[in-house]
Amino acid sequence: MNNNSIGAVVIGRNEGERLRVCLESIREQLKYVIYVDSGSTDSSVELAESLGVFVVNLDLTIPFTAARARNEGAKALLKLTPQIEFIQFVDGDCEVQAGWLDQAYVFLKESVDYAIACGRRRERYPDASVFNQLCDIEWNTPVGDANSCGGDALIRVKAFQQVRGYNTSLIAGEEPEMCFRMRQKGWKIRRLDAEMTLHDAAMTKVSQWWKRHKRAGHAYAESYFLHGHTEEKFRLKEVRSNVFWTLLLLTILCLSLWNSLFFLAIIIYLIQIVRLTLLERLKSGSVYNSLITAVSNVFSKLPQTLGIMMFYRNVILGKKQRLIEYK
Repeated sequence: MNNNSIGAVVIGRNEGERLRVCLESIREQLKYVIYVDSGSTDSSVELAESLGVFVVNLDLTIPFTAARARNEGAKALLKLTPQIEFIQFVDGDCEVQAGWLDQAYVFLKESVDYAIACGRRRERYPDASVFNQLCDIEWNTPVGDANSCGGDALIRVKAFQQVRGYNTSLIAGEEPEMCFRMRQKGWKIRRLDAEMTLHDAAMTKVSQWWKRHKRAGHAYAESYFLHGHTEEKFRLKEVRSNVFWTLLLLTILCLSLWNSLFFLAIIIYLIQIVRLTLLERLKSGSVYNSLITAVSNVFSKLPQTLGIMMFYRNVILGKKQRLIEYK
């Protein structure tokens, strides 16, 4: 790996010791590291500076988004070292695994039609809660060509600049949306069979799970609003599925008020859980993982639909979209 060809952008806010682990893991491998701080009230900025990392403090008068932080970090990195070809974007609650950058660099260097290489993101404490376990399962996407990446990824500067980076107006879902625009330009995304990062979701409450899925629904709606008219009909499937299952549930509950026998129709949701469990079992082989994933998928329709409604309400009223944070 040529250290002069890769730089890193780390974003975070009040990540505490997680940020130290993150920065130390990346500083061991790269010379050029930018940390973008989104208004931390802890010692994150001082910590980054003590590790010799260049810090960008976002303007507090402009609303924070992860997309904006990543773009500002990329801008600072390219100003500091304009010769780099690839940027490793990392969330501040992640630790970059040894060997990842070497493998991703070689792949992108040899595969000139690929814009992004990503790998396996794992939860650091999957057994700490069922919600952490769900995150670990979610991160385990199929190896091979993909439609999108997550927050951690090695990205080709040429492709990043061609699409003008992340869409800073998005409060979530900025990675798949940027990947969509890259794919529209003919670029490809690859998920490598390699350990990439360890992530610390620190998600132990139902309220955190709820907010995370509400944010996901908002992201689906906003991405569909932007690109749903295209041939791919970007995010139409997710928006339609969430609204359908939520409206069906509300219909059953309303009819049950008129005649309690209608409540028996709730068995549709139990059948859906069984169906999804069997499908997940074919992929993971674990009954427990398959069951909790199916249950989460079914019950997350409600908060995701609320997120969809929140987006369209703000569009109609002309209000700015506000961050939905689960930490």
